[in-house]
Amino acid sequence: MAVRHYILDFKLCGQADHAATVRGLQSIFQEQEMTETVHDTEGHGYLATFVGKNGRFAVLRVHSHGLVTFDLQCSEGDDIAQVDNLLNALEKKLKTVLHGDIQRVKRLPALRRGAEVDRYWPTADGRLVEYDIDEVVYEKDSPYQNIKIMHSRQFGNILILNGDVNLAESDLPYTHAIMGSGRERYAGKDVLILGGGDGGILCEAVKLKPKMITMLVIDGCRKHMRKTCGNVLDNLKGDCYEVLVQDCIPVLKKFGEEGRTFDYVINDLTAVPISTAPEEESTWEFLRLILDLSIKVLRPNGKYFTQGNCVNLTEALNEYEKLLGRLSCKVDFSKEVVCVPSYMELWVFYTIWKK
Repeated sequence: MAVRHYILDFKLCGQADHAATVRGLQSIFQEQEMTETVHDTEGHGYLATFVGKNGRFAVLRVHSHGLVTFDLQCSEGDDIAQVDNLLNALEKKLKTVLHGDIQRVKRLPALRRGAEVDRYWPTADGRLVEYDIDEVVYEKDSPYQNIKIMHSRQFGNILILNGDVNLAESDLPYTHAIMGSGRERYAGKDVLILGGGDGGILCEAVKLKPKMITMLVIDGCRKHMRKTCGNVLDNLKGDCYEVLVQDCIPVLKKFGEEGRTFDYVINDLTAVPISTAPEEESTWEFLRLILDLSIKVLRPNGKYFTQGNCVNLTEALNEYEKLLGRLSCKVDFSKEVVCVPSYMELWVFYTIWKK
């Protein structure tokens, strides 16, 4: 059974009176039949835990630097009205006891820990987001990655790969941005798509009447992302497209050896790594390899489109732009920032071409 975790914070102008604060709250804990245990903090404020007969567990901390924090854990099946009454009583009493010293009061919605449906997915820059996810639609480990499709009341079905939010049915702005934001003319052109297993890019590109689209993908989700992919993934071949379920690196090498080129290469394989730390070195090397191989199959006047990452990750984005200057072929680039609905953050997209 899931646990609900409630948080109540009081930011103060100065140091709180530990004894007066605790004394003011004791009657509330006694009414709730919660047993108190005081812990030695070695001079760093006051710390007590409280355990109730119904399994509730609370931590009260009066910090020595002007902060009072209260955490309450209770089971998913606990009486929410009773819990709210407890928190309301504590908040009201603390406002009375600490009157005149309060800078800010913050009471957060309950965190649901260990729930059947995981609603918490961090942004690329490390902020916690709670989604309105109400169902696990699909989950499977493929030979290459963990695949989840979760349903959101706002965003529709969301594709999550290896714990990263990849694309939701609401995210047409992402697809338009990685295709050039409507500035390109795809009619009669040869297009290469790397990745894009959600089918969104292929679905939108087919509408623009290209000469031929070749798509290289290792996993596809044609059943549970229909608002994104339409019916284009129902068949691996269509009038103007072919989907190859293959690793893109050997195919790109083969295209290069054969002299096969494209007007547009759209790389939807992976975002720029979130850091430049040594443990990300293999991902950076993968990006460089894909870039080099892609530029080799790009026609002289062609365009290469790809995503960057969250606009806040300036160090990683700067490193990517430096990488563009170290390719086997000289290139130039432009970038734009787009709001992708389900990401809940601004996202950078790149257009790259040969000099």
